[in-house]
Amino acid sequence: MAAATLLRRSPAARALLSPALSSRLVASKPNSSAPAPPPPSKAAAPNTKTFSIYRWDPDSPSTKPHLKDYQVDLSDCGPMVLDALLKIKNEQDPSLTFRRSCREGICGSCAMNIDGDNGLACLTKISGASSASTISPLPHMFVIKDLVVDMTNFYSQYKSVEPWLKRKDPPPQPGKEIPQTKADRAKLDGMYECILCACCSTSCPSYWWNPEEYLGPAALLHANRLPLWGTLIKPKPNMFMHMQARGYHGVSEKRNLLDHKRGYRTVVISSPRSAWTPSMMSSSSTGATPSRTAHACPKGLNPAKQIDTIKKLQLDP
Repeated sequence: MAAATLLRRSPAARALLSPALSSRLVASKPNSSAPAPPPPSKAAAPNTKTFSIYRWDPDSPSTKPHLKDYQVDLSDCGPMVLDALLKIKNEQDPSLTFRRSCREGICGSCAMNIDGDNGLACLTKISGASSASTISPLPHMFVIKDLVVDMTNFYSQYKSVEPWLKRKDPPPQPGKEIPQTKADRAKLDGMYECILCACCSTSCPSYWWNPEEYLGPAALLHANRLPLWGTLIKPKPNMFMHMQARGYHGVSEKRNLLDHKRGYRTVVISSPRSAWTPSMMSSSSTGATPSRTAHACPKGLNPAKQIDTIKKLQLDP
């Protein structure tokens, strides 16, 4: 006790203390004991959701298409349907096949039918309203494998409207940009945002019934983007719309986009989306109403409105 008292009062004495005695004194302090470890926390209960996914393998023709269930712990998964698909493929079933690329709603690769609605898996949140979700390919399309569909006909129809810019005359200044006014640029809104995911076309009953001849909402939306009716209707001063200021023109001599098969199979309801009624959303007699095409579009576009514009160009004197 005397030695400990002396050490507390005299720094010089502490400096002369032997290392062995110093270590014993430090160990004897009442506050030197390590704190008790915290009690182990209880593990959170897993938040499991069932995903019923359409499966079909062309290499196994004897196995018919079917839905296969997968259990996913949402507490260890991202918020989007694509996150769940990637988790299933990486951890449970590497044979699961689907398209995906940007994961940001830009490329349109991961278009599929999720719980009865067409959409992009990367933009569709996992629903918490039910304990199960059904994921299938885009409807009325030839399936290559699992959730991958054949887009050949869809792209061919898009190409058939010749959705590229054409010049009637050489540019006024070769190698220079052609200015475009803000008003002309604004006329592209509602059309240029299309990413060709096919969600709208594959939600249209008219496209289901006659995909060989009816171009579908997506192709017709791009047809309205460019003036492709130069030889089909009476020219008007404003006919060439947004491309006129940039010196472009369009000619469609081989394909009449306005006939009853290519462009007249969409019934248009010219009303804002907020005004759609439940009867409009569920009506089967009106064909591809905005409730089907615009509701399916992940970019919020309204293809039926663009088809309506094409019809009006023919009807106006």
